[in-house]
Amino acid sequence: MADRPNRRVKLFALNEYKQWDYLGSGNVTSVASESQGLFLVVRSESSGTQILESEVLPDTPYQRQKDTLIVWSEAENHGMALSFRNSESCYETWEAICRVQGRDPSVNVTQDLLDDLEEEIDETLETDDLDELPNCELSKLKQIANLVTSAFSSPLRRRRLALVLENETYIKKLLQMLHSCESVGYTEGLYHLHTIIKGIFFLDKTALLDILFSEECIMNVIGCLEYDPAFDQPKKHREFLTQNANFKEVIPITTCKLRQRIHQTYRVQYIQDILLPTPSVLDENCLSALKTFIFLNKMEIIHMLQSDDKFLPQIFEQLKDKTIDNDKRRELLFFLKEFGSFAQVLKPRSKDALFKTLTQMGILPTIKVIMSLDDYQIKSSAIDIFAHLVEHNPSVIREFLLEEEQQNEKGSLLINLIIKQMICDTDPEKAGALHIMGLLRFILDPENMIAMPQKCERSKFLNFFYKQCMHNIIVPLLATTSEDIFEEGHILGDDINSRYCLRALRLMRRIIGLKDEVYNCYIIQGNLFEPVVNAFLNNGTRYNMLNSAVIELFDYIREENIKSLLTHVVEKFYKTLEWIDYVQTFKNMKIKYEREKERKRQKSLNSLQNSKRARDLEKNKVSYKGDKENLEEGHSGMRPMESDFQDDYDISMEIENTTKNEDKVNVPKRTSSGDIKFTYSHSAGDANGTDNPMRLVDYSDDDEEEDKEDEAKFRKRPHFNP
Repeated sequence: MADRPNRRVKLFALNEYKQWDYLGSGNVTSVASESQGLFLVVRSESSGTQILESEVLPDTPYQRQKDTLIVWSEAENHGMALSFRNSESCYETWEAICRVQGRDPSVNVTQDLLDDLEEEIDETLETDDLDELPNCELSKLKQIANLVTSAFSSPLRRRRLALVLENETYIKKLLQMLHSCESVGYTEGLYHLHTIIKGIFFLDKTALLDILFSEECIMNVIGCLEYDPAFDQPKKHREFLTQNANFKEVIPITTCKLRQRIHQTYRVQYIQDILLPTPSVLDENCLSALKTFIFLNKMEIIHMLQSDDKFLPQIFEQLKDKTIDNDKRRELLFFLKEFGSFAQVLKPRSKDALFKTLTQMGILPTIKVIMSLDDYQIKSSAIDIFAHLVEHNPSVIREFLLEEEQQNEKGSLLINLIIKQMICDTDPEKAGALHIMGLLRFILDPENMIAMPQKCERSKFLNFFYKQCMHNIIVPLLATTSEDIFEEGHILGDDINSRYCLRALRLMRRIIGLKDEVYNCYIIQGNLFEPVVNAFLNNGTRYNMLNSAVIELFDYIREENIKSLLTHVVEKFYKTLEWIDYVQTFKNMKIKYEREKERKRQKSLNSLQNSKRARDLEKNKVSYKGDKENLEEGHSGMRPMESDFQDDYDISMEIENTTKNEDKVNVPKRTSSGDIKFTYSHSAGDANGTDNPMRLVDYSDDDEEEDKEDEAKFRKRPHFNP
């Protein structure tokens, strides 16, 4: 039997995470049990089903708080709470509980509650006002805005508000009030709408974003965010999106869903980038649901385009058509660039599948056609697309380039067209050239090349590159042999060729730094030091970046003792460079070369001497007995060992004489060497700063004091030669 009329309450339960869950609202009734006890029964207000039946036992701890809340713990980690609409109904139920437990109803605690219930109960009370939000009326906008703002005071209130707002109808009614406020000029109401919608974003719930970004609601969401109270005048974002940011279909999109998803993604990205504040470092994850929404949309767009067997092939076909106008080609390239940027969000496996599809559809031949055109900006866009492919899988690029060579397309290789773009960069900052240099370095990096018995990229591709491309790389360096590109009194000068020369020299220095004999062999066979030496000589005695870079290159070869290059430089270029005495670089290279040559000669000599001694010892073993008898009988003559020493002495004297004769040979003056033609812009006298004939330098290995004097002289040399 019910001893009192029905009373409206809200029911809460403590979950395993020590948080209060809302179970619903209904009417509570106190029902007597057969054992003179009492049951608290709550039936749902909406469905009439029973959502609570709890027996009031003598040892169950109960507590009444703030005149409208009764809390109890039926067992450990199992707390329950009833929140009453008014204090009278709460007190009547409290009297019934105290009567069963034999307590005075004036007390607020029958027994001590668990600590968890006491700590969380105040926060639970604060969520009572979020059970039902005010009606969507102009007069209630301020109240709704305050409720949304207050929800961020605790995680529980925020979760509760998000749960209530999942009612799709309520958010749509809120957004419709935008037009009502604008029509009557209710500015304060528009500010409240901005606060409400912005707060819904920061609840960070995907279910709410699905409502906000629906085709019916998204433009109203943008309209609400226009009225930021921080600005005196609203921003016209809707006008921009509908009139200025017109959607262009470079290729007709036949799938309606794809078109809608592209529109939605663009607008959501606009909201994130323009309308919402940039989260601080501490709050960088507060809009994670929004970022996830955009990510999933981009993935869906990519998969839909990838599965369309006509869309992408049509783009590549039109890009390769040289008859289309440049405006159309720019639009197509812009789409591909954006498509490549979208692809960066894919997981590795999905990205592999996408780029494999693009390669099969012919994206690389398409880029090659674009790179053969005359429009520099269009080619720069193609480089951006090419960069996505290189960064993802350089092996695919190398494989395509090798296939080109087999098709006898040496004059129009894609890699050479890209190198030409680098050399012809017109940007004063050389941003495009630096970008291409980075791509080339990545393609040529042996560390990311496949090295397996059945496929060895390293030797095959590098052999191709040095045969077909290296001469294009060093074009700027070769150009310096025919013109003086540095101005007097400048480190670098304004001539564009000086920068190209230094870049080519930097690349060569990087290659030599690998200490790879395969590279060294290409340098020697291709006589690639000739343009370096010519550029150095044409530069004269000016102390600038080119001068320092060349000297550092040769110093590095000597210090690291790269024997093949050291020998090549000394034997082929020393007679041309021996006049340079303001640094010890070339003199020291010659000394190191002679010492190595002497070491090899001495090693060969020792080997011959050891062989001769071995043969003599064998002979001595046979004749030793007879020699001993001869000595005992008083026979005179040289002993075998003395004879050996005499032979050694004769041989060493012969070598010494030979060496002395070589040292006496006069070193020729600076002229062109052998089969190489060198051009000079300065005479020997000019190079030394005097009109005196060029003097020869003594490069004796033992002259240590002269070396020290020369080094001191070099250290005193000024940094700039006026």
